[in-house]
Amino acid sequence: MAKEQSLDNLWLAQILFDLGGVQFGNFTVSESAVSSPVFVNPKVLISNPTALRVASKLMQQEINLAQSLRRPRVHPFTVVAGVPVGGLLLALSYSLETNVPMIYARIHPEGTGKRGIEGRFTQGDTALVLDDLITRGSSVMETATMLEENGIKVKDVLVLIDREHGAAEQLRRHGYNLMSILKLDVMLTHYMSKGLISEETYRTCAEYLRSKQGENSNSSESQ
Repeated sequence: MAKEQSLDNLWLAQILFDLGGVQFGNFTVSESAVSSPVFVNPKVLISNPTALRVASKLMQQEINLAQSLRRPRVHPFTVVAGVPVGGLLLALSYSLETNVPMIYARIHPEGTGKRGIEGRFTQGDTALVLDDLITRGSSVMETATMLEENGIKVKDVLVLIDREHGAAEQLRRHGYNLMSILKLDVMLTHYMSKGLISEETYRTCAEYLRSKQGENSNSSESQ
């Protein structure tokens, strides 16, 4: 089971690369406002329905694994909540795949839409928060906070890609469990092994990733 999951994950990493969703250079990561040598845009998956379906199946498979005895149990949930905008695309795909109802937090008023929760829910519902990419976790935290303000419990967060910038620790401090389908270091290793990026590019990205992990480790120790 674990081997099959790993192969599926790497297939998804490859599709993201083929669709132009992974680029290398000098980019500013919007959520953290820091310079990064790698840019990841999972939203390109909407151009490949097969890949989007695979992403949904992988999310359900991850949830099943998390509910097994080998992993910490994920809390039962009654709705899925997508984090705008990328998380909405995944949440919709997941909802269609599993028939789990979907909602989302409208953080900012748009047009005639007021700030609030879109979709039907009941006070006391538990939501699984879904997003496509996580860096430090601020967008997820914003969504989770608003859901809880409206009487919806949040225990677990599932993302397609974790950039490994300390989001897991940040969410854990607020009582949320983070799960991910792909981690950035695994993606980088795959791309180098396939000859898609040079060793120099790999080293640059790996050193950047280690520096961010070190920053967050020091930050956690100081708290």
